[in-house]
Amino acid sequence: MIDYQIQDQIAIIAFNMENAPMNVLNEESIKAFDEATSKAIEDSNVKGIIITSHKKEFVAGADLNMLLKNATLEQGYEMISHLHKVFRKYEACKKPVVAAINGTALGGGYEVCLACHYRIALNDPKIQIGLPEVLIGLFPGGGGTQRLPRMIGTEKSLPLLLEGRKLNPEKALKEGLVNELAYSKEELLEKAKNWILANPRALQPWDELDKKGNVVGVQSYKVPGGNVQSPKGVQTFIAGTALLQGKTQGNYPAPQAIMECVYEGLQVSIEHGLAIEAKHFARISQTKEAKNMIRTLFFAMGEANKGAARPKDIPATDVKKVGILGAGMMGAGIAYVSAVAGLEVVLKDVSLESAEKGKDYSRNLLKKELEKGKYTQEQVETVLARIKATADAKDLEGSDLVIEAVFENRDLKAQVTQEAEAFLTEKAIFASNTSTLPITGLAEASKRPENFIGLHFFSPVDKMMLVEIITGKQTSAYAIALSIDYVKKIKKTPIVVNDSRGFYTSRVFGTYTSESITMLSEGISPSLIEAAGKGAGMPVGGLDVSDAVALDLMYKIYLQTEKDMGIKITDTADGKVVKKFVEELGRVGKKDKKGFYEYPEDEPKRLWSGLAEHFPVAKEQPSLEEAKKRILYRQVLETIKCFEENVVTNVRDADVGSILAWGFPPYTGGALSFVDYIGIENFVKEADRLADTYGERFRPTARLREMAQKKQGFHG
Repeated sequence: MIDYQIQDQIAIIAFNMENAPMNVLNEESIKAFDEATSKAIEDSNVKGIIITSHKKEFVAGADLNMLLKNATLEQGYEMISHLHKVFRKYEACKKPVVAAINGTALGGGYEVCLACHYRIALNDPKIQIGLPEVLIGLFPGGGGTQRLPRMIGTEKSLPLLLEGRKLNPEKALKEGLVNELAYSKEELLEKAKNWILANPRALQPWDELDKKGNVVGVQSYKVPGGNVQSPKGVQTFIAGTALLQGKTQGNYPAPQAIMECVYEGLQVSIEHGLAIEAKHFARISQTKEAKNMIRTLFFAMGEANKGAARPKDIPATDVKKVGILGAGMMGAGIAYVSAVAGLEVVLKDVSLESAEKGKDYSRNLLKKELEKGKYTQEQVETVLARIKATADAKDLEGSDLVIEAVFENRDLKAQVTQEAEAFLTEKAIFASNTSTLPITGLAEASKRPENFIGLHFFSPVDKMMLVEIITGKQTSAYAIALSIDYVKKIKKTPIVVNDSRGFYTSRVFGTYTSESITMLSEGISPSLIEAAGKGAGMPVGGLDVSDAVALDLMYKIYLQTEKDMGIKITDTADGKVVKKFVEELGRVGKKDKKGFYEYPEDEPKRLWSGLAEHFPVAKEQPSLEEAKKRILYRQVLETIKCFEENVVTNVRDADVGSILAWGFPPYTGGALSFVDYIGIENFVKEADRLADTYGERFRPTARLREMAQKKQGFHG
């Protein structure tokens, strides 16, 4: 677990958790690490200590199962205080301690390094260094909020702590997270040894020796860039607090706790600062926001990424060649992520010129990566060589998977399906990237409906991590398995849902835009609607995102749904608004620079000044909290219907999909976890009130009422 050896009177302590997929901090490894560092400290022949790893990563972070075992504040405080003692012991041992960072060091792994006197990182662009705990509802509790600001200053450290940024070694060096880089593992150890020999009595800048020769924290340590109460420090915290509130809307306790830890901790010694951090960490780890985010964003997402939905009895498939039909933004994005993952890609469009334009998307992205230093010119050329732009369907021969990404037109999709299938083997899978049209209906154009499936990507493909896999009535287990294998290979998160109009993600996302537009039709202030969306935790307001989707596209989907299902969507409150904007006002959204917003040149977008003329603002306005409830409850109730109708088949995929696909607030744990977040009895009671006030779309289902009577939420 921890390897220990002496070389030239220097102790080399290496993490090496042989029975685990990667090095992590857990009860066993912390104990073994403490024993190893204590052994080196107590050995009078040891001049210094190097902390490194014998696995590809340094330490990936802390084991969250260890944190979840703490049922009380006292247990949480005791656990984190013990970790502080382990780190503080070697930090104050009066022997030089160097972190030789040979691989990724995140969270607790990087906090191991912060307690060292010097940090040298291997210059590998794949290595990540940082403190990302805030992304799962926690914050750095192993000294990160105390040592990083003391090392690089509050102004530089707060963005890293509050945003959970992960840096490659070169950026880490530039930001001051490491002191030096090495270009081989041999050089890494050699530089660490040399630094130890040159600094036999190393001491942290925030430490000093007392009269007895003991290491103690400086009571009035001068923080780089200015102390908390200096003019610069006061300005940093005033501005930082305002920006934080604007970004989090007060929904996330962890970022606020980071600010408090840094503010309070930097005004006292490191020992007292660590005690402050432990107090806040114990409190935050017990919040429902932290527990929800850990459960969904770490455990549930981890299961999805491992392919939990994959049929178990299907042998692993190795997708090597992918055909993509349609070189527009979606098709071009899919081609890019596939080529980066090492796949041979055929990017087909109606003309070679159009296909090459699609390939330009990859050229432009790779150029940016080259400029950032993430790729070499040779690597860029290798990736581009994998993409064959073409207008000839015959080039699809040998494809393991073909993905159509053409317009949302049933006839066009049928045409390209039949054209491609003429060149595919019996084992090849055909997938549609449709976002709304039922897969079973599209599969009617296929000669092999058992090999037909939906792969719903999200835009922009290179940044959006989710892929919604949709199964039709005849889709085979083999098609599901191959699709999941492909999604994993391109490093995306797969969820599997059953066929329906809009599937899961588009169907529920539509309720966000629908409710926002409905509120506009009722005379609710557009500014209030947008503030409610962002205040609830959505990435952008409902009218804003409607513009981004495009109102004419929404209108086409409404009309197609009316045609297919015989229901009159354009007679609904939101349907009438969308119809008016498209047919009467000619305002179709962001792409045309006029929708609910106006987009003046060289100025920030703003709500269209003409909205008040067409939708007068009522004198009586709801509270911000009431508008937020309408927006969130509408989405959650539609998710519950999807779950009960077996469109989405498990809580894991419902929650992960809601956060990754359309940005449902992560602090809730996801759209189904929201019910548990509120409390199922309170949720049902409030949904009934909303239904009585605004309509039956808010009425809880019979099954949900039964769950409330049993006091049983979606997580038991």
